Amino acid sequence: MNPVIGQCPICGNNLHVTRLNCRNCDTTIDGHFTLGRLYQLTAEQLDFVEVFLRCEGKINRVEQEIGLSYPAVRARLVDVIRALGYEVGESPTAQRVVPEETRRDILNELQNGNLTAEEALQLLRGEGE
Repeated sequence: MNPVIGQCPICGNNLHVTRLNCRNCDTTIDGHFTLGRLYQLTAEQLDFVEVFLRCEGKINRVEQEIGLSYPAVRARLVDVIRALGYEVGESPTAQRVVPEETRRDILNELQNGNLTAEEALQLLRGEGE
């Protein structure tokens, strides 16, 4: 069996389930069903969520398992949280100052290709901490 996808491969909009079928008795139910928030995530985001849960939400363990730095793991976590439709952290007017060492780590991760420019910018603004 193929895994269920939640986004249209053509336009990227969310897909809706319209038919359910029991493989045992062959009962079929037609209607409009939601896939839930997790199906809004990309395959990469879902993989990250699995690792995050397996590591019991401990970022240091996630770092070790996927071989990324703290800022890169945090950026991926923020990306997943936002993809699920939630706000992250403090309000934009209450942004924190990022320590110099952390700023250097973020820039190194960007240079090494472990962070996108958007992820790095969010972390540098203090939005991902």
